[in-house]
Amino acid sequence: MLYKFSKVVVRTILFFAFRLKTVGKENVPSEGPAILAMNHRSNFDPVMAALTCPRQLRFMAKSELFEPKVFGALIRKLGAFPVHRGKGDLAAIKAAFKIFKDNGVMLMFPEGGRVKGTERRRAKPGVALIAQKSGVPVIPVHLSGKYRFMSRITVTYGKPISFEEYKGLRMSGEEIQELADNVLENIYSLQD
Repeated sequence: MLYKFSKVVVRTILFFAFRLKTVGKENVPSEGPAILAMNHRSNFDPVMAALTCPRQLRFMAKSELFEPKVFGALIRKLGAFPVHRGKGDLAAIKAAFKIFKDNGVMLMFPEGGRVKGTERRRAKPGVALIAQKSGVPVIPVHLSGKYRFMSRITVTYGKPISFEEYKGLRMSGEEIQELADNVLENIYSLQD
């Protein structure tokens, strides 16, 4: 309930601040589990994903965001759960699999953190590893534009990338990295 209410309130406020355009949201399956994999330039990006996605999102967010207790409690209620970056976080992986079991949609940032300007990083293997182990499709999402008053923000949803053929396979770290790099290439291919 809080998620839907927040979405309406924020969308109303942002209507006056940005010209928000959504492209390809029909690429988000209407049911079943999925991962949204999005480029990440601002702390505001998850809000834009939530506003434009036709389904409720769950968010994998860096554990540091949960340290201020009040803010941590709020983002938990809005669907976020913590991930300890830089190490294999088994609790975060289990949380992701529970979301998929419940046919939910989870947002991830393959670059592992915010990337400034036109800089690009190599993809972290997490998104590909979770998709490969679960067989859940990954929907690439690209956000473009600047968060300035009355500027255009465009959120583009690409065609789902199937990981079903990789489910259950024993794959090397290099093969997982190749899949992760492919996801990131698909995201950036959606740039306007």
